[in-house]
Amino acid sequence: MYKVIKRDNIRLFKVSFLLANLILFTFPNFVLAETKISNLNYIEGAKAEVTIKAHYNKPTLPDIPIRKARKVMKIVVTAYNSLEEQTDDTPFITAFGTRTRDGVVAANFLPRNTRVRFPEVYGDKIFIVEDRMNERYYYRLDIWMEKRDDAIQFGSQVLTVEIL
Repeated sequence: MYKVIKRDNIRLFKVSFLLANLILFTFPNFVLAETKISNLNYIEGAKAEVTIKAHYNKPTLPDIPIRKARKVMKIVVTAYNSLEEQTDDTPFITAFGTRTRDGVVAANFLPRNTRVRFPEVYGDKIFIVEDRMNERYYYRLDIWMEKRDDAIQFGSQVLTVEIL
């Protein structure tokens, strides 16, 4: 009986050791912090258990510098929110079918998904063009705001706009 238990433990250890090495060398960034491999076959009350510990080197991501603007211009910037009197019958849906949220801008002279910044007011915060305005407002940007009072307080301003 002793030889059977010992042989099973040795086999289990060899298999688990080979499996762990295969995983670690095939996938070097694979997370394998601690794995317990247990033999669930009880032989006279003995249970074979092997613990494998491995180190994981977390890759570091490079620092991305702030993107330079392709074009900088002064333009009239207003604010709007999702009220039916300011939009159509679907106030929380933009012209491109996305939901209104913080960081959405309406513009007619810029293509969809253009990224813009307003450094005088918002610093490095990036806004995305996902909505359109009434066609009579061509060179103007309209920032979506959640609250009506915030939009009224913002009013109409001439701001520097960085088009990324």
